[in-house]
Amino acid sequence: MDRQHTLFTGCRIVDADIDIARGWILVTDGLITGLGYGDPNSDIVALADTVTDATGLIAMPGVIDTHVHFREPGLTKKATIASESRAAAAGGVTTFFDMPNTIPPTTTTEAWEDKMKRAKETSLVNYAFFVAATPSNIDWLASTDFTDRPGVKLFMGSTTGASAATTGQWLDDLFSRVKALIAVHAEDDSIIAYKQQEAIEKYGFADNVPVDAHPAIRSRQACVESTKLIISTALRHNHRLHVCHISTADELEFFSSGTDVSQKTITAETCPQYVTFDSRDYSSRGTRVKCNPSIKDTTDREALEAALATGKIDTIATDHAPHLLSDKTGGALKAASGMPGVQFALPIMLEKTLSAKLTLQSVSRLMSGNPAKIFGIDRRGFIRNGYHADIVFVKALDRPHTITDSDVKSSCGWTPYSGIELSYAVASTWVNGVCVYAENTFQELKTRAAMPVKFKGV
Repeated sequence: MDRQHTLFTGCRIVDADIDIARGWILVTDGLITGLGYGDPNSDIVALADTVTDATGLIAMPGVIDTHVHFREPGLTKKATIASESRAAAAGGVTTFFDMPNTIPPTTTTEAWEDKMKRAKETSLVNYAFFVAATPSNIDWLASTDFTDRPGVKLFMGSTTGASAATTGQWLDDLFSRVKALIAVHAEDDSIIAYKQQEAIEKYGFADNVPVDAHPAIRSRQACVESTKLIISTALRHNHRLHVCHISTADELEFFSSGTDVSQKTITAETCPQYVTFDSRDYSSRGTRVKCNPSIKDTTDREALEAALATGKIDTIATDHAPHLLSDKTGGALKAASGMPGVQFALPIMLEKTLSAKLTLQSVSRLMSGNPAKIFGIDRRGFIRNGYHADIVFVKALDRPHTITDSDVKSSCGWTPYSGIELSYAVASTWVNGVCVYAENTFQELKTRAAMPVKFKGV
């Protein structure tokens, strides 16, 4: 069968390691087989079956979102792999890692295989699925081959569809026996329960507790104490740990600065909502910004944003968690926690390059390069020869676009970012060399371009 060559010309090329002001990229059968400065030579042009003029666009590695909740199986009234992978493609996300708190939870081989089958049939972008740690499945985790899954998710705090399991001996068994990266949701349930009771006593009834009390219930202390405990456990066992959705300035003291994640045993993630919103937004956005861990104070938002540049925060993921708007009614103790974010994360983070808080390269490092390195992803996350051609082309807008709910591709139909102005937009998204989204339109494919992600080990 003849090989297919696609050539992109005239674009700025940016990843964590390079910034080519004007260059070209050659893609052959889904892999990057050439790139360079300026214009390609006549031999390269003659080789190409298709030449795409990308003048004025920025070519970046597709976003690797290592923390999403696509709700399938068991919660498909909220969303599906099909619907949310489309929202991902619209946001320049070419790979997602789905979390295990579905129904049933991903705690067995059968549950994991079922998700993989569903994704193969319906996902528009590349996929992988975490498995969850429970007191009853450590033997299975210890014998599992992690070359086809990103790691183990540990819930230190109860959240949507997941219960905490935090006894000391069980944690030691997990960290000593399971040879895989452990990603953790770190909140202390006992502190949360105490703060919840305080709130009920203050407001009289559970239904009376307003949403702006959420950060007092899912409190700073609950995050700090849990993060401190799990990091000490990981260090004691010299085990790779990735702490998800950091929401406080206080937790930053537990992490080291520096952008070379290969030198780190403990790495940290935050999400766009924690560097965009703060406690003042509960009054205007209400339960749309209710998530676990909670969005906290202005000083936390500012500290987290600064940590993106210093390398104390290593990755940006979305914790994309769609709910129907009807699930978001009520106050702090009734409305569902979680928000969609996979579609707007990249443009939201690119907005920060306009104020020099981040560069295009640092955005690519946080959203593509570092996720690839931390999780040991095979040949993704960079624009390099021999790598899978997962590429997002971004355009700078002539005039800012204000996000509205009508823009939303997720089946939930709403976004917490409504009203925010964006200066960048995704022009097109390419998965393994195939265009899956361009100019607000999903491409109809005869065969799916998406692949299961492979891992080299950590």
